[in-house]
Amino acid sequence: MKRYWTFLRHRGAVTRRSTLSDKRPTRERAGFLVRLLRDRAANTLIIVAASLIPLTAMAGSAIDIGRMYAVKSRLQQACDAGVLAGRKFMKVDGTNTLDQNAATQAQQFFKNNFQAGWIATTNPVFSPVKTSDQQVSGTASVTVPMSITKIIDAKDATVTVSCMARYDISDTDVIFVLDTTGSMACRPEDTDAQCNAYVQANPAVSYTRPSDSYAMPGYSAQNGFGVPETTAGNGSRIKALRQAVKDFYSTVASSVDANTRVRYGFVSYTSIINAGKAIYDVNPAYLIGNSAGETVNYQTRVVTGEYEISRQTDGQKNNKSQQGCTSSAPAPQRDPARTSANQYPFRPSDGRATLVTQEWDAFQGCSTVTRTLGPVWTYGQYPQDVSQFIKGGTVSDPTYVKATATAWDGCIEERQTQSGTTSFNASAYDLDPSLIPTANAATRWRPAWPAVSWARYNYRSTATQTSNDETFFPYRAAVNLGSDDQRDSGFYSCGKPIRRLKEMSSADIANYVDAADFKPLGGTYHDTGMIWGVRLLAPNGIFAADNTGRTGQPLPKKVIVFLTDGDMAPSQNIYGQYGIEYYDQRVSGGASSPSLKDFHNARFLYECAQASQLKIDVWTVAIGANTTNELTQCASSPAQALYTTTGSGLSALFQKIAKQVAMLRLQQ
Repeated sequence: MKRYWTFLRHRGAVTRRSTLSDKRPTRERAGFLVRLLRDRAANTLIIVAASLIPLTAMAGSAIDIGRMYAVKSRLQQACDAGVLAGRKFMKVDGTNTLDQNAATQAQQFFKNNFQAGWIATTNPVFSPVKTSDQQVSGTASVTVPMSITKIIDAKDATVTVSCMARYDISDTDVIFVLDTTGSMACRPEDTDAQCNAYVQANPAVSYTRPSDSYAMPGYSAQNGFGVPETTAGNGSRIKALRQAVKDFYSTVASSVDANTRVRYGFVSYTSIINAGKAIYDVNPAYLIGNSAGETVNYQTRVVTGEYEISRQTDGQKNNKSQQGCTSSAPAPQRDPARTSANQYPFRPSDGRATLVTQEWDAFQGCSTVTRTLGPVWTYGQYPQDVSQFIKGGTVSDPTYVKATATAWDGCIEERQTQSGTTSFNASAYDLDPSLIPTANAATRWRPAWPAVSWARYNYRSTATQTSNDETFFPYRAAVNLGSDDQRDSGFYSCGKPIRRLKEMSSADIANYVDAADFKPLGGTYHDTGMIWGVRLLAPNGIFAADNTGRTGQPLPKKVIVFLTDGDMAPSQNIYGQYGIEYYDQRVSGGASSPSLKDFHNARFLYECAQASQLKIDVWTVAIGANTTNELTQCASSPAQALYTTTGSGLSALFQKIAKQVAMLRLQQ
C-alpha cells in the first residue's frame, strides 16, 4: 500500500491532508468522524439548519401579533365612532330599545371606519344597544387570519372590543333670555306684515296675574295684559318657545349624572325688565328709596294751585255794611287747612277742598260763601318720594288728590347711562354687569312707576303743561302710563319676573314658561334682555353669590340662549327701562341721527361684548326667515346664530344647542 503525506502551511496553521490509495479501515473512518465533530464550521451548519423552524415560528408570531394589535386599534376606533353616532341620533324616550335611525347611523359610522376585508380580516360584527340610563354601548368583533404562524398550525383569531358613548357635561349655568313681546302671539311662519295685521286685529286682553314668590307683592295685586295667541296652524311663536325650552331641558337632563350640576335662570324681556324682587332680595340698598325720603325724577305731575269748581252763598243778609262786612270778616276757613309743607291739600275722600269766606256782594249784601276747590296740576319732570313705594306695600298715588292706591310691580328703570352715543365707557353704569351699587344714587336702580308717569300733550310737546283736574281744554290731554288703555297697548309692558340661577326640575321649567303671566306684550328691545342676562351670570356683580363653583369643582360653564322673533323696534313713546325717551332722552340724548334703533343696537352689541369678556357662551335664535347682523355679531361664533320659521324647527334648534352644551364623550 502506498501512503504519502502532504503538509500545507496556511496563515500560520498547518493542515494535513491525506490521500488513501485503497479502502479506509474502520479505525481511520472513526478518526474522520471525530475530526468532523471537532470542526466548528460543520457544527454551525447543523445548528442553523435545526433552528430554522422555531425561528420562523417566532418571526411569524411577531408579524401576526402586530397585525392583531393594528386590527384591534382600528376596530376600537370604529366601535367608538359607531356608538357616538348612535348616541347623537338616538331618541331619548325612556325605552331600552335603540331606535332604527340611531342603529342605522351607528352601523354606517362603524362601516366607514372599519371597511370589510381590511388587511384580510373577515366577518366584522358591530352590535350597538341602548342602555338603561339612555346612553349607547356596543361591542365589535372581527376575525384575523394567521399567516406565517400557520406553519405551526396556528388558528385564526377573533378580536373583540367594547365601547360606550354618553352625553356628559361639566357644571353649567344656562340663562334663557326670551323675547315676550306682542309679536310672539303670531305664527312662526308669519311675515312682518301678517303679524302686524294680526296684532292690530287682536288687541291685548286683561288677565289675573298669579301669585309669585319671585315677584314684588304689588305685581299680583294688578291685572296683567297680553295679546291673544293665534290658534291657527300649529299655534303661536310663544307656544313653540315654551316647548323648545322644555325640549332643551330634557336633552340636557338625559346626559347629566348625579355628580353634575346644571342650573337655569330666566329673563323675559320687552322694553322693560321685572328685576325688582331679585335686586331687593340681594340688598334693598341697591335700589333708590331704601332710605327715608329718597326721590326719583319721573315725568309726572304735581299740584301747583287750585281752581274754583263751584260756590254757594248762604242767601241770608246779615245787615252789615260793606265796610263792616269786610272789617269784621273771620279768617277764611279752608278744609283741609294749608300747612307749610302743603299749600294745596285736598280731602282724600273726594279730592276736593272747601274754602269758607265772608264776602260783600252788591246784590246779596254781606254773605257767607262756600267754595269747592279742585287741584291745578303742572306736568313735567319732578321728584317723587319712593321710600315707601319700593317696600312692596300699597301706597297712595301722589298724582291724585283723591285716595288712589298704587303698588310696585317690580319693574325697574336702569341706573346712570351715557346718552347720545354708540360708544361707551366706565360712566355707563347700566352696561357694567359687574358694578356693585354704592351710596351714589347714580349707581343704583330706580323703581318704575307708571301710575305717576304722564305723557304731557300726548307726546306732542315737551313743554310744561297744566290742567284743572283732568281738563286740558283746549290742549291735548296728558296720558297716564299706568292706565289700562296704555298698558294694553304695550306702552308699559312689565312682564314676568326674572329668575335667578337655580337647579330646576322639569316641573320648575314648565311652571315658568307655562305660567299664566308668560304672555306676549310690548315692543322689542334686545339690549334690555341682554343687559340682565349677562348681569345674572357676572361672577363679580350683584349676583356673585349665585356664580360660585362647588367645592373641589371648576367654575361652571356659562351659557346664554337668546331668543327673539324680530329686529330691534324701539319707540320714543314707550315707558321702559330708560324712562320715556320722548321726554327723558336717556338713550338718544335728543339726537335724531343715528336712529333710536341704532342707539339701542349699540347698547346690545356692547353688552354682547361684555358677555364675551366674561367667557359666556352666547347662542342667538331668531324666529324668522333669517338672522340679523346684530344677532350674528352677538353670538359667540357665526355658527351659533340660528334661525327658523317653524315651531318644530325651533325645538330642533334648542335641542341642537343643548347637545352642544352637553358634548358627546366616550366613557370607555
